Amino acid sequence: MKLLLKLFLGILLGGTLLANDDQSVVLNARQIGDALDVLGNPLTEKEKGDLDVAKTTEEVSAILDPKSIVEVVINPESRVKVRSLSVVPSLVEKGWTSHLIKIINEAGVTAPLQVSSAQALPLANAAKESLADRWLKLDIFRGRPLANTLSGVSIEYRILQIYSRDSGKRSAKLKFDVGQGTQDLGFRSEILINFDCLSSADLSFEVLDENNKPTIAAFEIRDMLGRVYPDQAKRIAPDMHFHPQIYRGSGETVRLPKGEYRIGYSRGPEYMAGEKQFTYDGKGGELTFKLERWIDPSKNGWWSGDHHIHAAGCAHYTKPTEGVHADDMIRHCIGEDLKIGSNLTWGPCFDYQKQFFTGKNDKVSKYPYLLRYDVEVSGFGSHQSGHLCLLRLKDQMYPGGESKHHWPTLGLNTLRWAKAQGALVGPAHSGWGLRCESEELPNYEIPPFDSIGANEYIVDVTHNVPGPDGKLVPAVDFLSTVDTPIVWELNIWYHTLNVGYRTRISGETDFPCIYGERVGLGRSYVKIDGKLNYESWCEGIRAGRNYTGDGRSHLMDFTVSGLEVGTRGSEISLNEGGAVRVSVKAAAFLPKEVNQSFKGLSYTAKPYWHVERARIGGGRKVKVELLVNGYPKDEVEMDADGKINDIKFNVNIERSSWVAVRILGSSHSNPVWILVDDEPVRASKRSALWCLESVKKCWAQKERFISKNELKDARLAYDHARAEYKKRIEECILE
Repeated sequence: MKLLLKLFLGILLGGTLLANDDQSVVLNARQIGDALDVLGNPLTEKEKGDLDVAKTTEEVSAILDPKSIVEVVINPESRVKVRSLSVVPSLVEKGWTSHLIKIINEAGVTAPLQVSSAQALPLANAAKESLADRWLKLDIFRGRPLANTLSGVSIEYRILQIYSRDSGKRSAKLKFDVGQGTQDLGFRSEILINFDCLSSADLSFEVLDENNKPTIAAFEIRDMLGRVYPDQAKRIAPDMHFHPQIYRGSGETVRLPKGEYRIGYSRGPEYMAGEKQFTYDGKGGELTFKLERWIDPSKNGWWSGDHHIHAAGCAHYTKPTEGVHADDMIRHCIGEDLKIGSNLTWGPCFDYQKQFFTGKNDKVSKYPYLLRYDVEVSGFGSHQSGHLCLLRLKDQMYPGGESKHHWPTLGLNTLRWAKAQGALVGPAHSGWGLRCESEELPNYEIPPFDSIGANEYIVDVTHNVPGPDGKLVPAVDFLSTVDTPIVWELNIWYHTLNVGYRTRISGETDFPCIYGERVGLGRSYVKIDGKLNYESWCEGIRAGRNYTGDGRSHLMDFTVSGLEVGTRGSEISLNEGGAVRVSVKAAAFLPKEVNQSFKGLSYTAKPYWHVERARIGGGRKVKVELLVNGYPKDEVEMDADGKINDIKFNVNIERSSWVAVRILGSSHSNPVWILVDDEPVRASKRSALWCLESVKKCWAQKERFISKNELKDARLAYDHARAEYKKRIEECILE
């Protein structure tokens, strides 16, 4: 009977079946569910489950109506009227809360829904109003995943955000419209709502590290309904609106109303995460958090760093300032126990953020936590051929201008300029444009070279350019890893290593663009003799005296026949083939309980690197592999219980090769090169052929992005690369 009624109404409405509208209502409702997650005000697990299987408008209404404070009706003439629903809204003193609005859109309007109040701050006629009467602020959430305007479907929901200056019982008259002249007659677009504003007070934190010294950590505060505090959407730096967590140190506070809470706390991957549940009286007080490490690589001289973070663009806001400042970013680095943060200025907000570059550590640095501004060529210049991380710059501005609008369109020309001043350089987010279907490493699929990763790298790696003293140095120092699919990143690296190039790898997060969760999700651990400093840390990456990964596993003190990686050129010589000894101090930490979200997860889905990907079955072990020319030659299964293991291998090397160790999916060392009878590494003719074909593919994709005045340079650069790979094809003995 209900279906027949829908069909009849559909005919009356010109043949559009309401069942089709049901589908649109359901999809819009699911977007609201996603938005509530973003805002830290999630639906319950039951509500999420019900919404996932909902198919009708009635089912959606049954889930979301009980969470809605008002119903807004837009009649066929686009007049707006409003009525209250059963929900009694509560607010928080000096805080924001989020509430649902139900919209019945009989006119199919697609304009923005607006809300105003005589009690809201600020008011155009503020001088005529009593200050005491203006106690709230109003906003309708229009951020992702929601659109700025209504969708036009018959029923949808929106999120109303309300700030209360006061505590206690308060009232406000809210008025809704969808544009001038849409208010209903007889004040029916207005509604008086009574609010219960919960009093709040500052809760103080004492945060102690493993040595009982005050520090900063990450805290995720939720009430028993799963709502995040402070409200995410209205956060200002140093708290980020795209984070559920905040960063607080000893003596710092967060304002909370009376209630029961769970506080999750953490401090990067080297610490044990914890949780406290407590009841707060809303009158103030202090909580103490004692942090516990499972490992501290810095005690063995290994210092963590993330060479690619941002203070502007992507998830960062653009108002009231263009991004955030150094004192905000250093808090995040300390709160994640990230010793080095390379804060890269790039296209968005370039002209605002460039003021912070000094060519040395920023003044907010607090040893051993060092923050420095450098540059990512992204959103300008040669970025279509692959973004470039330019670290350890002395001058951040390419000659010929004061902004981002005059930079070279050929990446190699940018690299020449950067290397001449002693910079450390490499492609960002290497895997973009290098996608393949295979899960094998190495594999021989030719990628499309159609994006912004290590695309032009296939050319640039064949070039040497003048360094600061005029002597020739490699044009590329490192490939970035950890923030794109692991096979896409490592495949091009293995192939270029196999034909004799000696590019190193380094770990990055690209915060908050690829990963917005936190800084330091991708890291490099660099071995430094003596006191940590930014220049030495960069030099360690150039030399390959580092390993890279997610920080949940570690590959320290990797040596081959007594030679430590990154020392003496990472090269040993043998008069003839034979056995070599390999050793590494390896550690990893996995919870005893398997994280089921990784079950069946493709390597092309986030998180791209995570120690959970390395878990063997349902146990608590990971595999440490010895690689020779990109292929595993031996392996050891290791307990991922946080303990450091002395792992040793013996392997026969019959021809010049490169050797490395990895915990696939979590960490990877840089190579040591073993030269037999002084012959260069020419490990694979198939790799050399792959490189040659890749140059051809890259040129077909990138030629159109090169400016006319650089086309000659580009053709010469690509011709040089083709000639080098052809030469190495002839020099390779084995396929």
